[in-house]
Amino acid sequence: MAKLSAKDIIDSLKEMSMLEIKDLIEAIETEFGVSAAAPVAVAAAPAGGAAAPSEVTVTLKDVGGNKVAVIKVVREITGLGLMEAKALVDNAPSKVKEGVKLADAENMKKQFAEAGATVEW
Repeated sequence: MAKLSAKDIIDSLKEMSMLEIKDLIEAIETEFGVSAAAPVAVAAAPAGGAAAPSEVTVTLKDVGGNKVAVIKVVREITGLGLMEAKALVDNAPSKVKEGVKLADAENMKKQFAEAGATVEW
């Protein structure tokens, strides 16, 4: 078998959908016994108490009864295609968006609530 260069692998990844990449990551984690989750450094709390984070990760916790409406909200917020958005909703709890400003996260929470879903950060 010919050895693939890093460029060949990256070019192949560019042609894959988000769902295919997610499946690939899971296969790599299983094969090599590793996790793709980034290590989290724990910072000491400020002396004046914990301040509210300026950016959060919005996580879909519960889809509720109207899955189609929730998929529409996910597509609107993330720009994902139909299949990727459906996969994200089907695999709840799942991360919808990372690095979201708190005010934007509140708006997203309202959109999901209107669709019957529950999110948190």
